[in-house]
Amino acid sequence: MNHHELAKDIVKHIGGKSNIDHMTHCMTRLRFNLNDNDQTDRKALEDLDGVVGTNLSGSQFQVIIGNDVPAVYKAIVAETGGVEGNAKKPSEKKKEGNPLNRLFDFISGVFAPILIAVAGSGMIKGLLALIVAFDLMNTEGSTYIILNAIGDGVFYFLPLILAVSAAHKLGSNPYIAAGIAAAILHPSIGALLSTGEAVTFFGIPVIPATYASSVIPILVIIWIASHFERVVDRFIHKSLKLLLVPMIVLLVMVPILLLAIGPLGTLLGDGLSVVVDGLMTKTGVFGGIFLGALMPIITITGMHYGLVPVIINSLAQKGYDYIIPVTFVSNMGQAGSAFGVFLKSKNKKLKTLALSTSITALMGVTEPAMYGVNMRLKRPFYAAMIGGAAGGAVLGLFGVKAYVLSGIGGLPGIPALIGPTFLYGLLGMVIAFVVATIVTYLLGFEDEKGKDLAETVTDESASEKATPAPSVQPEVIASPIKGFVEPLSAVPDPTFADELMGKGVAIRPTEGVVVSPVKGTVSALFKTNHAIGLKSESGAEILIHVGIDTVKLNGEHFTSYIKVDDQVEIGQKLVSFDQAAIEKAGYNTITPIIVTNTPEYSSIEGDVSKEIEQGDNLLKLK
Repeated sequence: MNHHELAKDIVKHIGGKSNIDHMTHCMTRLRFNLNDNDQTDRKALEDLDGVVGTNLSGSQFQVIIGNDVPAVYKAIVAETGGVEGNAKKPSEKKKEGNPLNRLFDFISGVFAPILIAVAGSGMIKGLLALIVAFDLMNTEGSTYIILNAIGDGVFYFLPLILAVSAAHKLGSNPYIAAGIAAAILHPSIGALLSTGEAVTFFGIPVIPATYASSVIPILVIIWIASHFERVVDRFIHKSLKLLLVPMIVLLVMVPILLLAIGPLGTLLGDGLSVVVDGLMTKTGVFGGIFLGALMPIITITGMHYGLVPVIINSLAQKGYDYIIPVTFVSNMGQAGSAFGVFLKSKNKKLKTLALSTSITALMGVTEPAMYGVNMRLKRPFYAAMIGGAAGGAVLGLFGVKAYVLSGIGGLPGIPALIGPTFLYGLLGMVIAFVVATIVTYLLGFEDEKGKDLAETVTDESASEKATPAPSVQPEVIASPIKGFVEPLSAVPDPTFADELMGKGVAIRPTEGVVVSPVKGTVSALFKTNHAIGLKSESGAEILIHVGIDTVKLNGEHFTSYIKVDDQVEIGQKLVSFDQAAIEKAGYNTITPIIVTNTPEYSSIEGDVSKEIEQGDNLLKLK
């Protein structure tokens, strides 16, 4: 790769030197604050040899390079006459994105950590529904009652769980937030509001509302409480903060929730559910067509995050939801379109890519098919919308419902549909796939010539280079962090979530210490200490990236105990970080652990959805 030529092309396609207001880089990508993001040519950038992809995070335009990013950055500095290390301090950051984008970011940041618990409880409720349907257990017996409590507990105490998650997202005290939620879920409050008699607080009428399983009221009040807490904290002497700040916040916020926010939030949540129910039950086929066709647009704009509270509210209050089945047929539409590309294309690498992404979409992960194939070729994306509309028509015609939150769409999520409309749900999914495949084949598309489309999405071209790949050996990678293991798809950054940098897993830390997962060498250490590159003695190249966008902290809250070229042993301390301070500053500390030389392995396997200790087996490389 000629870094200077690549630098010239990147500058050209981001609108030239005059369009660059500020630039920096992290471990994997170039980060530009541009005067006008509309001047960028993203397709031309993604077609460059050496560019993995592009991403727009808030107002920051990112060009994903990979391991060569420091060299490319220096070449751009030389090309533009820029100054290295001119990143703004966190205190100088401006709020990025419009209010709607910030709202969706808030909702996704709150719900992403808790969806595992919600999905697990939902599957238990689905299992109990089967038990009841086949009369396998006495529903009045103690065994059923205990199992029902296990399945229903997360939903009943959902406000408490949401309060903690929202406080983490907003950087406020999660225990004060939990106290607010606990107060409104207290049995005496529930009993008082359910009597039907007039209830007052210092003479002010309290409108009855049900807070168990509610969503919107707690999100609104914790957002308000996070700002109020900072104001109170500013005016209370440090010797009294521990006692007075939580007391004042609780005494003010809980009454506000009961008197105003709760009734309005409950009304709004119920209203949204009524709108969706009305769309599917009153308009029938037309509602299904409308939602099925628009779901891909809703997804790519990020608006699908706004549907999560509606889905959970509907499941909690009514025991079913209409939106989940629509996401299933939308998945099938994307899978069918990619499969149609596989059948139609004459480009060998594109056929391979289309087939693999179609299978991935069938399994519930649509991003590779949607962004890597269908949207790039345009017509297949329209075909996916048509397929989704056809499947949605079936859903609307028969009123297909989901009864649990499965956690993933596609074939693995089918148990969520088990119920009276189960067969119609399956029919809608099949029709969406078949229609999208046929329409894609009939509409056709332009097979790209010259540089193969697959080379802009995968790293297959690396295997064709004259220089042979370094030999690697089977290896087990230990966990560098104590925490909870999640799939890369849970990372709120498409570069990691779509595995553009390689395969791996992510860990939500419970301790702010990173140790070496291999015996080998420190190959890279970013100057802000938030990202470490390692090469094991067996050839594995590992990237540990602590948090998302934490490069903007400029090393604050991070301490390194190593330097580049150091020899390290398994379990040796590499970096420590103040997790609470980082999250309070507004950054997600989920940590991807990536095998950056993924193409050199036949398989990379790792168990997710589990707690893990430092040194436990994390990834198996073959």
